[in-house]
Amino acid sequence: MLSQDKYRIALLSAYAVGLHGLESLLPSPVPWLKFGLANIITLITLMLYGFRPAIMVTLIRVLISSLFTGTFPGPAFLLSLGGGVVSTLAMATALSAFRGLFSAVGLSLIGAFFHNMTQLFLAYFLLIRRIEPILFITPLIMLLGTLTGLVNGTVSELVIRHIKKSAITDPASGTG
Repeated sequence: MLSQDKYRIALLSAYAVGLHGLESLLPSPVPWLKFGLANIITLITLMLYGFRPAIMVTLIRVLISSLFTGTFPGPAFLLSLGGGVVSTLAMATALSAFRGLFSAVGLSLIGAFFHNMTQLFLAYFLLIRRIEPILFITPLIMLLGTLTGLVNGTVSELVIRHIKKSAITDPASGTG
C-alpha cells in the first residue's frame, strides 16, 4: 500500500470518527437511534477509492469510536462492527455487480437495509433471544433506516460531485 493511500485512509477515518463523535452530541428522537453520519464517509470512500479503503475506514472508525465511548468490546461494539462490515460489503457488492446502476442514494439505502438487518439479527442472537420484540421493532427500525439512508446518500452524492468537480478544475487535487 502506498503512503498516499495510508494517508488517505487515515484522513477519511478521522473524518468518520469525528462525525461519529459529533453525532453523539446531537439530540436523538429515540434513545438508541443513530443517524449514521459516519457512514457518509464510508460511502464516499467506497465510491471514490474502492472496497479495501472503505472497509478499512469502517473498521478503524468502529474500533476507535468504541474505545472513545467505552463500548469496546461489548454488545454495542459488536452491533456496530457487524452492521458496519455487512453494510460495507453489501454496498461494495452492489456497486461491483451492477456498475453504474446505483447512485450514492441507492447504495446508501442498500447499506442502511443491511446495517439494520444485521443489527437486528445480532441483537436477537446476542441479547434478546426472543423474536417478538425483534418483529415488533423491525418496521420502525427499517423506516428510520430508510430515512437516514436517503439523507446520508444525498449528502454523499453532493460531496462526491463537489470532489469530482474540484478535481476537474484543479487537477493537482485529483481523487486518483
